[in-house]
Amino acid sequence: MTRINQRWLLDKRPEGMPEDNCWKWEEVDVPELKNGEILIKSLYLSIDPYMRGRMNDAVSYTGPVQIGDVMVGESVGVVVESKSDNFKSGDYVCVHGGWQSYIAVRGDGPELFQADPDIVPLSTYLGTVGMPGRTAYFGLTRLGKPKEGETVVVSAASGAVGTVVGQVAKILGCRAVGVAGGEAKCSYVTDELGLDACVDYKAGNLEEDLNNACPNGIDVYFENVGGEVTRAVAKLLNPGSRVPICGFISKYNSRDIMKEETPFDVFGAMKPMPEHRFFVVTEWFDDWANATKELSGWIKEGKIKYRETVTHGLENAPQALRDVLTGKNFGKQLVKVADE
Repeated sequence: MTRINQRWLLDKRPEGMPEDNCWKWEEVDVPELKNGEILIKSLYLSIDPYMRGRMNDAVSYTGPVQIGDVMVGESVGVVVESKSDNFKSGDYVCVHGGWQSYIAVRGDGPELFQADPDIVPLSTYLGTVGMPGRTAYFGLTRLGKPKEGETVVVSAASGAVGTVVGQVAKILGCRAVGVAGGEAKCSYVTDELGLDACVDYKAGNLEEDLNNACPNGIDVYFENVGGEVTRAVAKLLNPGSRVPICGFISKYNSRDIMKEETPFDVFGAMKPMPEHRFFVVTEWFDDWANATKELSGWIKEGKIKYRETVTHGLENAPQALRDVLTGKNFGKQLVKVADE
């Protein structure tokens, strides 16, 4: 039986918000597997802010997607054919195979991560217990190093990373304050996730509201957005504060990001300068399994809650990315690629 692989290729570099013509839709036959390979049918595709940066021809912590290559991304799917001793048909696995419906990879690839839907739902392996959740877990615990009673602030608090940061901060005994856009997202952060406060940066009183939410200053700031939120937070940082920098999405669509003010400019100019640095989750690759286990346990215990926005159809992946970049999604953004 011949299978057809549907995929999105990067067709041109975007200027500002990426439009549909930045990608090319392609349908090709799935080739025969080689010895040692497995074929994964993608069920869900993760949509994440970092994808916008990978579309630029710029130096970063990893190389850009090349024109004509499959657009980058992580999927969770089911093995439908195997010529590897490591996986069998019916196994579920996470793979960085990009925006495509079928992914052929070597079964001994170190990036493969087995998923178990009997522990948590499959989609969660791309969100709360997957890359975003692990990013939150390691960034907060290894770099933020929060102590009981300290104040932790997280921007993009209703997003896939931010929701985990805030809830883990509460588990660790901290005062947790979120920053999010809009009344609905802020209510979710406090009423559903249980954070102590959430500041609506769209309400027009960012500095005053943040000051009221953090009467004892800020000890840990988990950076996701940059811009005006960063500047407001900087004024409240306590001596000895720590700032893990995950990203700064407010600047990702800039036509020349090198000319934009970044969190490094803001925090680097402070006296005293807070401990701050950019990080990527792969720094703790050897400990991913333990983080996933702990996060899964907190979900089962009801200590971590999550929300997902699911866009149906791989053909709608470009719009799903634009929704993430403009904050239209609520929680983790996924694309439902196929039914099992």
